[in-house]
Amino acid sequence: MSKLLNERVAIITGAGRGLGRAHALEFAAHGAAVVVNDLALGGEDPAADVAAEILEAGGRAISLGCDVTDEDGVNDLLAAAVEEFGDVHAVVNNAGILRDHMLVNMTVDEWDAVMAVHLRGTFLLTRAAARHWRAAHKSGQPASGRIVNTTSPAGLFGNIGQANYSAAKAGIAAFTLTAAEELRRYGATVNSLSPNARTRMTATLFADTMTARDGEFDIMDPANAAPLLAWLCSEEAGHVTGRTFTVLGGKVFVNEGWHEGVVTDLGRRWSTDDVAREMTDLLGRARPAMPVLGTADSGIVPTSQSVVAEFAGDQRRPLERTGAS
Repeated sequence: MSKLLNERVAIITGAGRGLGRAHALEFAAHGAAVVVNDLALGGEDPAADVAAEILEAGGRAISLGCDVTDEDGVNDLLAAAVEEFGDVHAVVNNAGILRDHMLVNMTVDEWDAVMAVHLRGTFLLTRAAARHWRAAHKSGQPASGRIVNTTSPAGLFGNIGQANYSAAKAGIAAFTLTAAEELRRYGATVNSLSPNARTRMTATLFADTMTARDGEFDIMDPANAAPLLAWLCSEEAGHVTGRTFTVLGGKVFVNEGWHEGVVTDLGRRWSTDDVAREMTDLLGRARPAMPVLGTADSGIVPTSQSVVAEFAGDQRRPLERTGAS
């Protein structure tokens, strides 16, 4: 294997399990020193376990369990990476939680918790890295900084039962666009990755879609997205910024995002009569929207009975798990 990330230092949040763990192992295999971040809960320290796995394989890693919503903790995370390995070259904002419910049953606390981890957490570590690279740029040192933010198909297309998560992940995709332009001057790139993968949450929620089939390529293996992520964080990818990529098994999509579509220009302010007359034609010429995940048209429907029951009724039924991105 080529050492694509040799001598580079990467911070990966939410790296104790699932996608984050696969990312950390891939980075280490390519020669990166990895700062593995995840919370230690319930007597388990998954970040320490992943760091130990990297060390046992001959790589370089440390683990730090700060909460990505804590400003001081995030600043300490970056400082620890610099102290241990001398610099930071890449940041992967992967930490996340779920608080899934249908919109009518969702609490304010469930909404706020998801926004805090996904949006505030992504902002805080991105800002810390940006300040580090700005200082390097001002001192005449080339930064070659890389940030990849984890978005989701739920954020790009929506997902039944995940109004909070979908909104947060859509916000991350938009945040990526602005951050990419602002950090360009410092020699840093910012992209986002939308992986389709089997995690602790999706394995239960979408069991039919996520189940691995014997003898077949496992299109939902969390490791499928890791090679693209490693490349995006390498020096080779310095020309790629402000992009969102989707990985589904062996497929890599470059998402095109929002574009101004078909148009009707009357050359004056529209009246309500104009709207009633013109909109049928305008919408008829527009490209159909992608179906929302969880609907029959999407082909990816929930099989978890708690989700199916909540969607069918109006009872408050807590879902069975919380999980990372």
